[in-house]
Formats: sequence, structure tokens, C-alpha cells
Amino acid sequence: MTCMKLLGIHHVAIIASDYARSRHFYTEVLGLEVIAEHYREARDSWKLDLRVDERTQIELFSFPSPPARVSRPEACGLRHLALRVADLDAAVSHLQAHGVAVEPVRVDEFTERRFTFFADPDGLPLELYED
Repeated sequence: MTCMKLLGIHHVAIIASDYARSRHFYTEVLGLEVIAEHYREARDSWKLDLRVDERTQIELFSFPSPPARVSRPEACGLRHLALRVADLDAAVSHLQAHGVAVEPVRVDEFTERRFTFFADPDGLPLELYED
């Protein structure tokens, strides 16, 4: 039996309750570059491809009346999306300057790296992890 070899994560898909608000957050506050943006008329839906780094993307979608989803960090399923940063203090200051509430910085007990959590406009837990 052959083993599958994963090369990395290509993208993470996020459905926004307010597309314009989330588009602003991910492009203007987090500074992600727009790769492509398309309106899908058959679905009455927007799809925005955002570059995180040279290999990873976030797909931001809108759908009419999407159902609410439990997104607390300890809910079953995807816990959070972690983003690497070189300077955690500068990133936290940047978020706070944009009115984003950021939890106190913690230190990972195993890697001794610093990290913190904040949320996107829909409450999706996001983590900044200092590289």
C-alpha cells in the first residue's frame, strides 16, 4: 500500500455573514492580497481568493442567509486558524489600532513561542503565532 504525501495546506474556506465587512477585515486589517474575486450569479455568492503566503490562500465566500455555526475554540470541529507572524507585538498593536480585541499574549508551553487569539467579524477564532 502506498502512502499519500501531503504537500501542505492550499486554502482555508470561510463563509462570511457580511461579505463587505469581512472583505475589509481580511484585506485592509490583516493585509491579505487579493488574488481573484468573482460573483457567482447562480449561487448569489461572492468568492474572494486571498494570498496568505506564496503557497497558502484563504477563500472568503458569501452566501444568502448562511446558518450560524458554533465557533468557540473548544467546540467540536475546526478549532481555529493560526497565522504566522515575525513580530507578535507589532501585529497585536496593528490589530488593536484597527479596533480588534486581542487576548493577552501567552507562551506555548512546549515550543516556548508566543501567541495570541482574536476573532474575525463573524467570531471565527484566529491565532497569531510568532515564528
